[in-house]
Order: sequence, then C-alpha cells, then structure tokens
Amino acid sequence: MMTHANLSHGIRANLDQFLHQLLQVMLVGFTIGMMRTVVPALSESEFGVPKNSFMLLTAFVVAFGLVKGTLNFVAGRLSERIGRKQVLLLGWAAALPIPLLVYFAPSWSWIVAATVLLGINQGLTWSMTQTSKLDITRADQRGLTIGLNEFSGYVGLALAGIITAYLATMLGPRSGLLLFGMTTILLAMLLTLLWVKDTLPWAKSEAAKHKAGLGTGPLARFPTNIAAQPTTWEVFTLVSWRDKRLAAISQAGLVEKFVDALVWVFYPVFLYQRGVSLPDIGWIVGVYGFVWGGSQFFTGKLSDHIGRHIPNVLGMWVCGAGVALMLLGEGLAWWSLSAAVSGFGMALLYPNLSAAVADISHPNWRGSAIGIYRFWRDLGYGIGALGLGIAAHFSGSVEAAFWFVAVSMFLSGGLLWLFGEETHPRINPAGVTPAPTTFEVRVVSQTPPGGRCTLYSGYGQALAQHLGARFQLEISTHRDANGQGFPAIWINGSLVKPSDGVIVMPEDIVAVLADNEIAVGDDLHAAFDTQIKILLHEGEQ
Repeated sequence: MMTHANLSHGIRANLDQFLHQLLQVMLVGFTIGMMRTVVPALSESEFGVPKNSFMLLTAFVVAFGLVKGTLNFVAGRLSERIGRKQVLLLGWAAALPIPLLVYFAPSWSWIVAATVLLGINQGLTWSMTQTSKLDITRADQRGLTIGLNEFSGYVGLALAGIITAYLATMLGPRSGLLLFGMTTILLAMLLTLLWVKDTLPWAKSEAAKHKAGLGTGPLARFPTNIAAQPTTWEVFTLVSWRDKRLAAISQAGLVEKFVDALVWVFYPVFLYQRGVSLPDIGWIVGVYGFVWGGSQFFTGKLSDHIGRHIPNVLGMWVCGAGVALMLLGEGLAWWSLSAAVSGFGMALLYPNLSAAVADISHPNWRGSAIGIYRFWRDLGYGIGALGLGIAAHFSGSVEAAFWFVAVSMFLSGGLLWLFGEETHPRINPAGVTPAPTTFEVRVVSQTPPGGRCTLYSGYGQALAQHLGARFQLEISTHRDANGQGFPAIWINGSLVKPSDGVIVMPEDIVAVLADNEIAVGDDLHAAFDTQIKILLHEGEQ
C-alpha cells in the first residue's frame, strides 16, 4: 500500500511510470496526428467542402479548440477528486468512435463531430500525462519533464501525419485512418489498464511536505491571494487575471495556438494548392512537429538552468518569424526550413510556459491551475481558427491568415515580456521572512552535553546562524520533562514540544516558527538534518 512517507519524487526514482506516461503521450499524439494531414488536404475532394469555403474549413478546428479547452479545465479539477488514471481512461473511451465517424462520414459535419470527440480525448489524456509526470518528479526537473512529455507527444503527432499520408495513398484515406486510429486507441486503453498507476498520491505527499515546512529546494513564489484549499472559481480567476504572471502566461498560451491552428488548417491547403503531393505535405508539416518535439529534449532542460521567462518570450517571436517566412519563398526546402523555424520557436516556449505555471502553483491546486492554463491555451485553437477564417474570407486568400498569426505572435510575446517574470524558484525564489527582533532561542542542557542536549544546542546554533536568532544556552542539573530542566528548547518563550513525545525533530521547530510567521529556507533544513546525523552517529559509538 502506498503512503505519503514511502513515495519518492524524481525521474530516476519513478522511471518505470515515467516511461509508461511517455508512451501514453506518444499515443495521444498519434490520435490527433491522424487528423492533421489527410483530412484538411482532402476536405474538398473527399468530404465535400466547397473550394475557398474558409469558414467552413476552419469549423472543425474551432470545435476542437472549444471542446479541448473546456475539457482541460474539467480534467484538472476532476483528477484531484477521482485520480489521474480514471480521467486518462475516460479520455481514451471518448476516442473510440473517432475512426468510425471518419470512415463512414457522408459530409464535413461528421468530421466536425469526430473532432469534437477528439477534443474530449485530447483534453483529458494530454492533460493527465503531463500532470502525472509533474506529480512524480522534482521541482528542479519540471522543464525537462514537460520537455520530454511534449517531445514524445509531438513526435507522435508528426509520425502519425506521415504514416497516415502513406496509408491514405496505399489503402485510401478512410481505410487508412480507420486502421491506424483503431490500433492506436485500443493499444492505449490496454496499456492504461494494465500498467499505468495513479499519481495523485505523489501530489498529496508533496502538499503534505509543504504544509509541514519540509519541502526541499528553494521556496517558489506562490501567489498569496488564494486560500490553502481554494474553490474552482478562485483558481480560475487567479490564473486568468488576478495574478498578472499567470495571466501573461495564459494569454501567450492562447495566442501560440494560433500557429498550430494555422499549421493544421491552412498549411496543407496552402501547399496542396501549390501542387505539393500528399506525402510531401506530410513531410513538411512533419518537419514542424519533429523540430518542435525533438528540440524540447534540450529546451526544457535549458529552462531548468537559465529560467523560463527568456525562452518563452524568444520562442513567441521566433515562432512568429517562421510563420512569416513561409510566404517569403518557394520550394520544398524553403517551406521545410520555415516550418523548422516555427517548430524551434514552439520548442522554446511550449514546455516552458507550462513549467512556469507549475513553478508558481501550489501542489494543493496545481492540477487545477494547469488545467485552467490549458483551457486558455487550447481555446486558442478556436479563437485562432476563427481569426484565420475571417482573415482568409475577407482577403480571399490563405496568405492573410499567415500574416494575422505572425503579427499576433509578436504582440503577445511583447505582453509576456512586460507582465511576466522569472518563475523558476532557484533563480527567483520567494524571500524568506526575516526573523523578528524579539526572536530568541533558549536551550536548557546538562554539562557535559550529550544526546538530546547536543541536538537541541545544534538547533539553536543553526537558528542563530541562518535566521539571526539570539541564542542562549542555559546549564541545568535538573532533568525535567516540562522544560524547566534539561533537555529543552524554547523559541520566543514557548517550549517546543516533541510531536512523538520523545525528541524534538526539525518539523516540530518548523511548526513553531510557522506560528511566528517565520519561513524556513533550504539551508536551514540542511543544517537541521546535519544535527540529526550527528545525534545518530553519537548513538552508534
């Protein structure tokens, strides 16, 4: 049976589950990837969309964005109640009808219906694969964790676009998508049932450690204008507008999805109109996905070292530049290069926007915060697709949609630069509350000291060194369990009582300090641990 005490955080400590979750997100990428190349390119010939019906063409991505955004919001909160694994299974169950709807589709409306189910699937499954990895890894691994998550998912997406393009050429578009889709979805459900564990206990363990003041590493700059156990509405308003950092991240997430909507809807149409074959379209769009996914191997890890803010802002601008480049040249090599530039920009921003949200979201409500950020982010599919359709409709060409997206990315990156800040707790940690001027520590000890007397004296010296406390050592020959004799430690006139009734442990001191509104940094935790090791070594001799 799993308990909070025996759960460890870190990629290496949970490698088996981490790898299972990476496979899951690759299958999630397969599921959306099968709809990204064949369906838009053959919308006119196979599914009856009239030529230049830009608003009708974008309808399926609008539906996808609205549904996926909403389900992201639901998934985060729901997973904190029923667990991550159950939400993941619900997501895969929602995907089962998708290949059948595409196979039997008599009109474009069936494709829109299939995309609604795809939005449900993606909102539930992709959210859970990311949240589950964050549950079981450490704070200093968040960039790498999300980078690997998105690498796996978007490599899966790119591979699916290429594979389905070849299957459509060999078997026909409907049969090819049916075979690929059903294989992917059934395999994912089987793997989830047999091998995936629920990671909610890890999140609860981390929250318990924070509450006890035993969290490791620098303290993150969590928002202070929210309850310890907030309502859904409290978290929603915090992420959406009450915290300017989270609001800046959320708007950037929303706008960057304009690029993905463009790649999904208009890249295939743009290239098909210029005589590019279906497999070649799959490769050009695949370059975008491969560079995006592959680069996240190091862009996520990079942000663990240099921070999130600069990669996020630069990513917005580089990605927008890649979109503009598509219109400034011709040929497969040029279009592939432009797609690669956009993909690299995405790799800079995509894992690190999510990591920034995770950095400053408390474990008690991190799942909800990530879900709400993903709600706004994936709503960008719907809003972006509407913008693309309107721009193309009134201009009469798809090129206007490209310029709409490029300008939006540059403006959004500017807003993120102005209103965001560095969120990495090591680079921009929360300030430790200064000890009040009346902060005093008094230790009652025998002479010569030993055992608990040595331990408590060590505590006092650590408090004096790290928090500037006035440390007083009082020698007594009287042993007294009520603190008047040795061994005893007093903080600001209050006796620190051992929670186990025997020995005052670091968490007992942290609790008293918290009552005095004094925060404890990582350095003091390490000093306390050193004193415990001295006591244990003394007991062995």
